[in-house]
Amino acid sequence: MIKDVLRLKHESGLSHASIAAALQVSKGVVSKYVSLAAEAGMTWEQLRDLDETAIAAHLLPSARASAYVPPDYARIHQELRRKGVTLTLLWQEYVEAHPGGKTYRHTQFCERYHAWAKSLKRSMRQTHKAGEKLFVDYAGPTIAVADGGRAHVFVAALGASSFTFACATPRETMVDWIASMVRALTYIGGCPE
Repeated sequence: MIKDVLRLKHESGLSHASIAAALQVSKGVVSKYVSLAAEAGMTWEQLRDLDETAIAAHLLPSARASAYVPPDYARIHQELRRKGVTLTLLWQEYVEAHPGGKTYRHTQFCERYHAWAKSLKRSMRQTHKAGEKLFVDYAGPTIAVADGGRAHVFVAALGASSFTFACATPRETMVDWIASMVRALTYIGGCPE
């Protein structure tokens, strides 16, 4: 269809209305195809020997392949579950893995990942009664402390209110765990059910 429109326009010199009537399409479609060829800088001589698919690939925006190297969002989603992995780190790896290719900037990379992840639509709503549950664990990587050592971060959060307690311990031993639990329960002013 695109090739026929351009052929009638350039070889026969027909008006847009005549081409539309001959091909049974609207004048708007004819105008669109003629202007797309002009915007792409393609002459009829360049397009004459191409088939319809090749012409569409040159002229139609939806038919053009993206110039950007697409990230592997499924792998990114999986990697983000690992400790210490961030979108910034994965973006840097993506850019380094495609030195000759056109890669997305950090902002577009993150926005496109979040849009992809949002399309998964997986969620699990949990309801907690006040004072019923206290969630406790050591969280994240170790942190640097003033004397040059490292510390582990203990976190406790009430399920209903998300009221949170955190403290640093030198290790993750049973003694450290129990001492942190005592401090957390003292801080929240009681014990969950």
